[in-house]
Amino acid sequence: MANASRTEVVDVEIHKLYDVLIDYGKYPDFVDGVSGIKVLSQNDTSAKVEYSIDMIKSFKYIIAIKQEKPTRISWTFESGDLFKKNDGEWKLKDLGNGKTEVTYSLDLDFKMFAPSSILSALTNKNLPIMMESFFKRAKSK
Repeated sequence: MANASRTEVVDVEIHKLYDVLIDYGKYPDFVDGVSGIKVLSQNDTSAKVEYSIDMIKSFKYIIAIKQEKPTRISWTFESGDLFKKNDGEWKLKDLGNGKTEVTYSLDLDFKMFAPSSILSALTNKNLPIMMESFFKRAKSK
């Protein structure tokens, strides 16, 4: 099992960042490792999304997402061939003057054995890079 959480303050308006976070279909354009997205359903308060990711080989999984505009996006694992658990959230706090405090939390468990070095890389090393890809995308909007 792997847990990770990271908080950063970014120079992006909360609504711009929120809009990028819920634009799931665009993730393959700017999130490293996401090779495909199928939005199975989406409305203002929820979504169901199938991710295709490439990590040595390709994997697919489905998560159910709860959207609370503009402060929180949380998800729970539904099905897939890689994870036993993939739950997490984005928490956004408007700090004013175009700044947003962002907390990303993740709780993962894999169906197969994963060495702690791989878990550490997935959760701690890749987390800042992944978050920055969302921030950069929102700044360009």
